[in-house]
Amino acid sequence: MLHYKVDILEEMKKHGFSTTRIRKEKILSEGTLTRIRNGGNLNTETINTICIICRCQPGDILEVKPTDQEKIKYF
Repeated sequence: MLHYKVDILEEMKKHGFSTTRIRKEKILSEGTLTRIRNGGNLNTETINTICIICRCQPGDILEVKPTDQEKIKYF
């Protein structure tokens, strides 16, 4: 399961992109912002946008932590 290493919205804010600006400029949808807040899944286009804004690579914001069920199934 993917987990966020950092608070994505906080990282975006550090680069001048507050949630108000993100909404106003329609950079990400309200549904996407909700998924980010709740630790939900993001598509690759959204991850790309976040990485461009934060000037980082996906591995800087995401990590894989297998659940117990995933460990049983795949290990």
